[in-house]
Parts: sequence; C-alpha cells; structure tokens
Amino acid sequence: MVSSDQRRRQLAREKYARQQQRRAEAQRRTRRNTVIASSVAVVLAAGLAVWASVALTGDDSKSTEASQPSETPSAAPTEEKKPEPAMSIDKKATYTMALKTNVGDITVTMDAAKAPHTVNSFKHLADKKYFDGTACHRLTTSGIFVLQCGDPKGDGTGGPGYSIPDENLNGLGKAAKDGMVTYPKGTVAMANAGPNTGGSQFFLVYKDTKLPPNYTPFGTFDADGLKAVEEVAKAGVAGGAGDGAPQKKVTIEKAAVTKK
Repeated sequence: MVSSDQRRRQLAREKYARQQQRRAEAQRRTRRNTVIASSVAVVLAAGLAVWASVALTGDDSKSTEASQPSETPSAAPTEEKKPEPAMSIDKKATYTMALKTNVGDITVTMDAAKAPHTVNSFKHLADKKYFDGTACHRLTTSGIFVLQCGDPKGDGTGGPGYSIPDENLNGLGKAAKDGMVTYPKGTVAMANAGPNTGGSQFFLVYKDTKLPPNYTPFGTFDADGLKAVEEVAKAGVAGGAGDGAPQKKVTIEKAAVTKK
C-alpha cells in the first residue's frame, strides 16, 4: 500500500518531469526559430547584393557599397551643391558629343528635345573641358552590360557639384511586370544616386540590358564606338570580377559637343 507521502513524492516527480519536457520543447522551438531567422537574413543579404550589382550610381555620391546608387542608395553629397547651368542650347536640335578615347573614337548623338537639361549640361561641361583626361571607371560584364564614364575622380564619387532632373524615362517603353525595361545596345544614359541626382556620370550600353526605368536615356553611340567598347568588355574587369574597373583602361582624352 502506497502512503500519502509516497504518493505526494510521486506526483512531484511527475510534475517535475512534465516541466522538464516543456522546457526541452521550448528550447527546441527557440533553436528552430533561430535557424529560420538566420536563413531569412542570408536570403535578404543575397537580395541586397543583387540590387547592388544592378544599381548604377553616379555623381557626388560616397557609397558604402560598390554599386550603391545606387544606384542609389547609401549615397551622400561630397561637396556643396551649385545651381544647374543656365539653358543655352536649342531644345529642338540634335547635338553630337565626340569622345576621343585611347581605345577609339565614340560619337554620341543626343536629342535635345527629349532630354534638354541633360544635353545642356553635357554641352556646358564639354565646353569647359571637364571630361578631358578622365577615366571610364566602371565596367559590368554580368547581369548588366555597361561601361560607365564621366567621373573626374575616377572612383564613382565625383561630379560637377550640381544635379540635373531625370528626363525621358518613358523613352524606352513601358516597364514589364518585373519593373524592368530594356536599354538597347548602343544606348547612352545617365548614372545617378537616386531620383533627379544626375550630374556628369553616364554609361554606354554595349549589350541589351534590363534595368528599372530610372536612368535618363539621352542618346545613342555609333557602330565604331560600340566596337571599341565591346573590345574593352571582352578584356574583362580587373581582378576577374563581373563589376569593377575595366582591365583595359579607358581614358576620355577629349570631349566636344556640337550642334548638328
């Protein structure tokens, strides 16, 4: 026969066992949640890395990520902003920007009717020899296919000290369901660090590239120029990555903008 004391001790042991079981289950749930949270963090980090590889940053930005307008994103002014140059071009005319580079001549045809602020800015800067002696600092060979130029510092953070508005963002058609449009091979467009932050940096598309319609397409470049940029792309990125300084260095020796 079990005494009342023995019964109490047995009940206490059973209660203690149940408590231990509940604690063990709680610990297992915590470990599972930690693993799930870590997995989500990895996925988010990967997504941000992809965004960084796509974003095209530009002028007057100091980026904490290699591509962040972006891109874009994580950019801050590096100098006091100046006013945009006064409009001095014929808004109904077509202009030509002749880029003499060490890898060949590149001729860009610019339509002032579609991007008057952009064309006016390039005319203003070229007349001041702003682009002369500058390096094309960025080449991308994976995901997007562009050569980026126009930075007097040569590291992606330089600009003229003023910003110009985005223009002609619908010029390449309506965005698809994924939010992208195709920037055709031969397109010239503005890099930026977010809406209405264009300055002097621009990119030359040497292969059809899908991007958000956030970058002002303001012209096209000729077949000889395309061939030259394709040769630069063929040489790849310094260090073998898909995004960085071109292995084959490109320098704009002289830039001139004239009315057609």
